[in-house]
Amino acid sequence: MEQALFDQIYETVVRHDPLYDGVFYTGVLTTGIVCRPSCRARTPKAVNVRFYPSLEEAVSAGFRPCKRCRPEEGGKLRPDAVLAAQADALLEARYAERLTLADLAAPLKVSPFHLQRTYTRVTGRSPAAKLDEVRLTKVRQQLMETEQPIAEIGQAAGFRGASHFAAWFARKTGVSPTEFRKQIRGGLDHEST
Repeated sequence: MEQALFDQIYETVVRHDPLYDGVFYTGVLTTGIVCRPSCRARTPKAVNVRFYPSLEEAVSAGFRPCKRCRPEEGGKLRPDAVLAAQADALLEARYAERLTLADLAAPLKVSPFHLQRTYTRVTGRSPAAKLDEVRLTKVRQQLMETEQPIAEIGQAAGFRGASHFAAWFARKTGVSPTEFRKQIRGGLDHEST
């Protein structure tokens, strides 16, 4: 491998950048382990690194797959994407709670900072933005499909009071929950006639 390409790939190892994940595999001579270039393990010195174009070649050269980044499992951003998917599942399940980033990070066994940074890199938005999206989807569904009082819908979605819920909903949609329900009902009544 030419030095310029080696240096370019090694730089992604230093930054834990997934750019070359699945394209090259990082064999670390001092540990005998092969990783994805984006592995979060301690960065090896460049002199102790060999890059392989396939996992099979690295294993044939005597390296064993890393248990942290699991290069044998397919997919770009694999470990980080798994973390983001686990966070999404928690947000879906616990959207009605008053979740903090620390509350979300604790069951995932990562720091709040790591979760925020990783989730944002993988999904392009913050966990808080995803939580807002989940809540908005749930409350819209409730407003459209039920006769449940608006205050109860807001409370079930984790809001402390009806005014807090109404202000949040208006900020997100441009209309109040009451107006949203009227527009939906009006649209449905209009279509049925």
